[in-house]
Amino acid sequence: MTVRSSQNRLIVVSNRLPVVISREPDGNWQIGPGSGGLVTALDPILKNRGGVWIGWPGTAEDASPELERVLDSAIEDSGYELKPIILTNEERDNFYHGFSNEIIWPLFHDLQSLCNFVPQYWDAYRSVSLKFSKMIRRCARPSDYIWVHDYHLMTLASDLREAGLKSSIGFFLHIPFPPPDIFLKLPWRFEILKALADYDLVGFQTLRDRRNFIQCLRLAFDEVLIQGKGHVISIRVGGREFRAGNFPISIDFAEFAKAAALPKIKAEASTIRGDLLNCQLILGIDRLDYTKGIVYRLKAFRKVLEQYPGLLGKVVLVQVVVPSREDIPQYFDLKARIERLVSEINGQFSRSGWVPIHYFFRALNRSELMAYYRAADLALITPLKDGMNLVAKEFCAAKVDDQGVLILSEFAGAAAQLQRGALLVNPYHIEEVAEAIHQGFHMPDEKRRFRMRKLRRSIRDHDIFWWVDSFLKAAFGSHLDDFPPLEDYIPKSSLFSDEGISAKA
Repeated sequence: MTVRSSQNRLIVVSNRLPVVISREPDGNWQIGPGSGGLVTALDPILKNRGGVWIGWPGTAEDASPELERVLDSAIEDSGYELKPIILTNEERDNFYHGFSNEIIWPLFHDLQSLCNFVPQYWDAYRSVSLKFSKMIRRCARPSDYIWVHDYHLMTLASDLREAGLKSSIGFFLHIPFPPPDIFLKLPWRFEILKALADYDLVGFQTLRDRRNFIQCLRLAFDEVLIQGKGHVISIRVGGREFRAGNFPISIDFAEFAKAAALPKIKAEASTIRGDLLNCQLILGIDRLDYTKGIVYRLKAFRKVLEQYPGLLGKVVLVQVVVPSREDIPQYFDLKARIERLVSEINGQFSRSGWVPIHYFFRALNRSELMAYYRAADLALITPLKDGMNLVAKEFCAAKVDDQGVLILSEFAGAAAQLQRGALLVNPYHIEEVAEAIHQGFHMPDEKRRFRMRKLRRSIRDHDIFWWVDSFLKAAFGSHLDDFPPLEDYIPKSSLFSDEGISAKA
């Protein structure tokens, strides 16, 4: 096993490792690449400069005897260390499924009525945080930079500080931060706010999220001092000074554009369009989740067909739903509602040779995803609330011919950056979304190109590597250049960029 290292290392800490481990039907363990913006951004940096990634491999404690062998093969390929945090079945249920996904996820997406405030969930959240803390303290050197990610690990800095760790620690929240009237319903609100103040920098997706966080601090604590302007400010609370900033995450624009321009992708896109009899293609791609607004979107599509019968036979909605958390009753019920609505709409409007909705309940592989992005005339991305929504940015990056219309929820984090080129809608307003579909359908080609060029330019100038660099600069006073490349590094394709791209938040 060969793991390269440099003096200045980046230690990335997230709920999951950048690999997916699963058991095959024959009982053998298999390891595959992870997906998502975080892996896309940080894998090549750690591969090039050395470092450590700490996270849960997605398996329960009873799988641990074989885990080291499986991970060794991934370390050999990646060139940096992977440190697994092993959870028991009870910890997985209470920490991951419980506190993280039955409390924080719905609460931070303004859906507090879906929260399940079980006390033992909080106990598990704290105990798992301590497990991460112990692993970090075993791995960290004084010169290391520790970057913690997302809502699963909000209390981690407090555990590290109490244990005496002096290293710089940054935190980035990938989901929205709710306004005070929602956040303060959390029984452990003060503990969470105090823990976040123990980071050196707390990063958010948007200025709105940072403002919500500051408002919560001011309501929870007697003295809160805010200093500075711009996207990074200083905050003093309870004798502790730290910084907070907004850093909109993005994608590898160049990689997406290059892949979408391949002749085989262009050919696949042409085949898709031919199969749809040259109808205008409206594309929706989402993970199965109640925050994505899929039910409202389907109702809006039905509304536009009812209100504008001239569109019958001229437009097709391709709705891709990527399976997720089906063992949770709310998600199982959501899947049933979506499929019932698709059936009703198709039953109401279908005619010989034309079906209005093409529905897929599966993930798309990379080639399929790129082909659908290129083939689509309109992207209908209408989450009820989203931290960012990278699908919107991927769609624009893949439109190498500058032809396409982005219809985007004003409650997606991406709306702040893309509002000048997208058609923004309130996803709860069915008539408004229907009107946006009608407007997009009739938008002239020249206007489509003008708006899409504006979108693509913004995403290109603020790509995933800009995001990493801007956060590191704000958190640690460091650029990527401060993590020197390893002398024996030979550039090659990333371990984590092959197949299986699916919808992201």
